[in-house]
Amino acid sequence: MYTLLLLGIGTQEILFIALIVLLLFGGKKIPELMKGLGKGVKSFKDGVNGIEESVKESASIDEEKKDAVK
Repeated sequence: MYTLLLLGIGTQEILFIALIVLLLFGGKKIPELMKGLGKGVKSFKDGVNGIEESVKESASIDEEKKDAVK
């Protein structure tokens, strides 16, 4: 069986967790939870991309300063 990397969670455990979530939240609430989760992941990715862009900008500014000093 397949297991999630580092967690050691197999297929049966995932199905058990899904059943518990279904029982706790009900079928109508799950799409709203997934939509919120998707928005959170998108926001996280946007933040990471913003940080990468600012690091690249500062690196290029540093290179320009080094070239100006020479």
